[in-house]
Amino acid sequence: MNQRFLLAVAAVLLAMITIQTGASFAKQLFPIAGPEGTSALRAFFAAAILTVIFRPWKARLSTKEWRNIIFYGICLGAMNIIFYLAIARIPLGIGVALEFTGPLAVAFFSARKKRDFAWALLAVAGVCLLLPDIWAESAERLDPIGVILALTAGAFWAGYIVFGSKTGNEGSGGVTVTLGMLVAAICIVPIGVMSQGSVLLTPQAIFIGFAVGVFSSAIPYTLEMKAMRNMPKQTFSIMMSVEPAIAAVAAFIIIDETLTVSQWVAVALVVIATPGSSITQKQKQIEILS
Repeated sequence: MNQRFLLAVAAVLLAMITIQTGASFAKQLFPIAGPEGTSALRAFFAAAILTVIFRPWKARLSTKEWRNIIFYGICLGAMNIIFYLAIARIPLGIGVALEFTGPLAVAFFSARKKRDFAWALLAVAGVCLLLPDIWAESAERLDPIGVILALTAGAFWAGYIVFGSKTGNEGSGGVTVTLGMLVAAICIVPIGVMSQGSVLLTPQAIFIGFAVGVFSSAIPYTLEMKAMRNMPKQTFSIMMSVEPAIAAVAAFIIIDETLTVSQWVAVALVVIATPGSSITQKQKQIEILS
């Protein structure tokens, strides 16, 4: 397994840890600024930080490159705000599991061999087991609107992976993710301002919003962009199967959300798909070199 692929794997894992830590902090901001305001603060600060670091105005892009970046940014912005609207209604770990249907679909439809389908189907089994009984009593029943929102966010996550992979191959990963985040901010910030108004300017909202922007966007999306340049999008998608486990752990530590034993078993099934994907990637590289 070459060094670039190993670094890409490490980047994806670190990105997932930071983004779910940021999501747990974001949920604490909901009572102050709501999901819309939190999304706006996240996008604004992430775009500002990335712009200072990568100076995207120096980029020289073709019409095709701009088109991919615009679609990437739209998917990024929609994914963020819709996911926040979802986890305002359902637990973070469950929300991520439902949202994972997006990258799971990318992995499934990108599969070429039976073993690729096997890892994707294993992740499907885990995601299905993560879902609580939707017909449970009202006190325990999963909010159906939250479920729909999480699944919709997953669809935009799939678009984020597809267009992110294209933009990542067209130039500097830092510049393209910055431009994508600027597009996302242009889409999201007006929604947050119209929804929450001057609340977004309170010191507490600004402080937590800045932290969320750093941990949920600036760091992870830069790492993911670098990773997508050094691994197939199918492998990237299946690696994201670790996300529900990381989200559940982060939510437990930071906001005291817990999963049942059966849900943890389901998380384990999903996580097993990750080393399986890595093994498959190694075997493909050996076949190419032999």
